Amino acid sequence: MLYFKKETGQGLVEYALILVLVAVVVIVILALLGPAIGNVFSTILENI
Repeated sequence: MLYFKKETGQGLVEYALILVLVAVVVIVILALLGPAIGNVFSTILENI
């Protein structure tokens, strides 16, 4: 009880890890679906 760990930055680190995880998921989704989305926009522009 005489020694307490400092946990003041723990919440910030957890939020940073969540943000990194979300960014990685978005990058993977865009890498997989990027060409398909590009084709949709190309088709729309050709029909206009």
